[in-house]
Amino acid sequence: MTTVQRTNSENRDFIELVRLLDEELSKRDGDDHPFYAQFNKIDKINHVILAYENEKPVGCGALKVYDVNTMEIKRMYVLPEERKRGVAAKILLELEMWASELTYTKCILETGKKQPEAILLYKKNGYTLIPNYGQYAEVENSLCFEKELK
Repeated sequence: MTTVQRTNSENRDFIELVRLLDEELSKRDGDDHPFYAQFNKIDKINHVILAYENEKPVGCGALKVYDVNTMEIKRMYVLPEERKRGVAAKILLELEMWASELTYTKCILETGKKQPEAILLYKKNGYTLIPNYGQYAEVENSLCFEKELK
């Protein structure tokens, strides 16, 4: 059974999962990886969700304040052998609930065109495509999404 835990970016399990995420993204992004990496630092993130399967860390996600109404979802990752089992959706839902509890009304995120599984996950969970925002505004390989929270 998958369980989730709220923590922060100092958690060792989160740090290790992000290391694996960065390895995977480096391969997928190729020459574009250094550009994206600069926006994915994990120091001082106060809102991190970890997913565990039988006490083994299998996935993560995080929230960062974007503006007074909006949290940005960052660092979503599930171990390859644990994918297609609903772990990412569970992490995403927990992030959304946490953002709502903190009185934010919207979540936004960026993902790459080379991550079709992520695109499908977000669409399946009610996220809609929006114009690229912030540092991603002119980035051809980025897709940005948002979801109004209830």
